Amino acid sequence: MPLKSKETIFQREGHGFGCVIFPTQKYWILNKLSGDFLLQHCHHGTRKQDLIASLLSSYEDGLCPLLQRAILNKTGTCVRISCKAESLVWRALRLFFLNGEQDLSAFLLVDLGIVKYPTYNCIISDQIFPGLNDLLAYEEAIEVAQIMDEALDDKNSGLVLRCISISNSRLFISCSKSTQSSASESAATFLSCLSASWVYSKVVLLGISFLERERRYDDAVHLLKRLLDGFTCDGRRGYWTLRLSVDLEHLGRLNESLSVAEDGLLDPWVRAGSRMALQRRVLRLGKPPRRWKTPCYSEAIKRKIIEVHVQGRPLNCETGMKSRFYGEDGEQCGVEQLALQYYAGEGGGWQGVHTESGIWLTIFGLLMWDIIFADVPNVFHTRFQTAPLDLETQNFYVMRKSLIESHLEKINSDMAEEILITSWESHVGVACRGVNWDRHSLSELRAAVTCIGGPCLASICRHLAQDYRSWSSGMPDLLLWRFHEDYKGEAKLVEVKGPRDRLSEQQRAWLLLLMDYGFNVEVCKVGPASK
Repeated sequence: MPLKSKETIFQREGHGFGCVIFPTQKYWILNKLSGDFLLQHCHHGTRKQDLIASLLSSYEDGLCPLLQRAILNKTGTCVRISCKAESLVWRALRLFFLNGEQDLSAFLLVDLGIVKYPTYNCIISDQIFPGLNDLLAYEEAIEVAQIMDEALDDKNSGLVLRCISISNSRLFISCSKSTQSSASESAATFLSCLSASWVYSKVVLLGISFLERERRYDDAVHLLKRLLDGFTCDGRRGYWTLRLSVDLEHLGRLNESLSVAEDGLLDPWVRAGSRMALQRRVLRLGKPPRRWKTPCYSEAIKRKIIEVHVQGRPLNCETGMKSRFYGEDGEQCGVEQLALQYYAGEGGGWQGVHTESGIWLTIFGLLMWDIIFADVPNVFHTRFQTAPLDLETQNFYVMRKSLIESHLEKINSDMAEEILITSWESHVGVACRGVNWDRHSLSELRAAVTCIGGPCLASICRHLAQDYRSWSSGMPDLLLWRFHEDYKGEAKLVEVKGPRDRLSEQQRAWLLLLMDYGFNVEVCKVGPASK
């Protein structure tokens, strides 16, 4: 039995993908009115949402017959758009923008000069949706995803389970159909997120998290195995494999859990933090008598990362709260700011920023601008994109390999600062995925790329180009630099941890990778001063 649709269609983003919501017309109008107007007609509660709920309840019970007239006196004539018309507009928006985030206001923002989009060529040879049925299936999947979102928010377990069941049953039917009707293999790779099967896989994954919280590990294992069987070329396989191994351990099936982890390490789609986590699981579970041979990567992942300990005067030491300290100037600050103060002083006279991945994605965007917006078929479909559709897939590197490697040779040959300045001056203020024009000044970026050096920069840019999705998060908190004579300098990357914090697998993977690339990295542990 299909899920029952509700009244009107609007857009929102929820749980990681664009969805639709279905508010009633009366609620939407009341929500737009001021709190003073609502208080004049209702005295039950002070919060706006409580006032709206009380008014609607009274109106439906016949206790507030003048509500409609009062609203019309306030708003003037209201026109209700038919559900079919709204559905048509919603479909046109999604077909044009290819996401659930943008709407017609994008045109207005451009006309007003508030947002500037990059210049690129739209070379379209493949259709996004091979046929009408594919589009309708995609829209239906989005409706199921939205209902799943609402059910999770409302803690409606019955509806959650129903959404899981529907998504699971439709998932592989949609997957097989999209595979058969795909226009080309390369297009299917980076356009797969615009398919019903991809949306259903997101719903199933939300369902798996729900089942794990309910300790229904058998059901979670079943769904994870189906995802892994159905999506053989997917960057999410690492996370799925890790969850499967963990859930099997919860069930006491340790041998199977170990085998899943070992097989996952043979999967080329298992990368970054997920690979690191699986390696550490194999080392923990694979002890005699289960396994007698030590894996070849054992020593590599056990490498010691330099640690520095910084003491401060804590403001709070409560579990579950972000650690706060008094800085050297007596002001309250977080552990990252305290670490910056340490490195600027007795830690070696370093300058730097607390940025995590932000400054790296900005540097990548500026250095690789011409590559990102190069002429590649089917990756640009509208004038309102901030990145090609394939940026977060392996297709990005494969389709531009010669361009990328030629450009990286220039970066490796110490031309990074020149490229950075040219890119900044040519594109400042233009929207680009990952580039934050406001957070970092050109002088900061110039200092950073100069001190990092060409070879290290080229290595990072190549790594992000090959797998942007897996590696665009989890980089160290601090990027530090200091200059020596003749405009020569050095850089250091620091992951900062508070008293109760520890490295995530993604952070550990980044630190070890950076060490391989020749970066100076360390972990700074901030704690209270010993008494």
